[in-house]
Amino acid sequence: MIPLKVSPDAAPGSGAGGVPRHVAIIMDGNGRWAKARHLPRAAGHRRGVEAVRKVVRKAGELGVQVLTLYAFSSENWRRPAEEISDLMGLLRHFIKADINEIAEAGIRIKVIGDYRAFQDDVVKLIDGAIERTAANSGTTLAIALNYGSQNELAGAARRLAERVRAGEIAADAITPEAIERELYTADLPPVDLLIRTSGEHRLSNFLLWQAAYAELLFVDTLWPDFGSDEFVAALDDFARRERRFGGV
Repeated sequence: MIPLKVSPDAAPGSGAGGVPRHVAIIMDGNGRWAKARHLPRAAGHRRGVEAVRKVVRKAGELGVQVLTLYAFSSENWRRPAEEISDLMGLLRHFIKADINEIAEAGIRIKVIGDYRAFQDDVVKLIDGAIERTAANSGTTLAIALNYGSQNELAGAARRLAERVRAGEIAADAITPEAIERELYTADLPPVDLLIRTSGEHRLSNFLLWQAAYAELLFVDTLWPDFGSDEFVAALDDFARRERRFGGV
């Protein structure tokens, strides 16, 4: 195993023996984990929360600047109402049970996506967690809630088009940098490493812009079984890769 450390001579996120600045994870496989054990899907989601706790702690220990987790996509509203209710209950429990540890660990919580579509009490809990950790300077835990990358990009395009129509900017001022400033992740570095668990090989409308030059890693492990060792192995894999960003 390659020892993970932040190298003072390596460019941030370069993979030159260092830790990626921004790791994003599509946490997939909760339902299959439960089905394999003849348990309800809710049991898989509960076990998945334990995996979240392990990975968040390990990310902080290793010096990952940003950890983005795909928790609830804009397409997840198509799931059965009972499952959505279970997921919202788990979100409530996670915030209430873990906010003290998260805040004391110096972790900053950020949410990407239109979480205000959730029930009022959930929105209030999320707002409180964001406010309580806003001044923290450790790892940023970005949680994607009611998030879809295509909607995010369409919203950015609309806002820039409205500014052009209002005469605030010229059309040729719509650059990649201008689009990035309109995204939920405007204050975050680009994704360096994107992991998807459970053996699926697709991005599922997750951080399509932000992961333009990300290293992609697809692992067979179901999310409830993904822990500290698996996370370290993923970062080891990243450290072995050579990133060229279009160069030679």
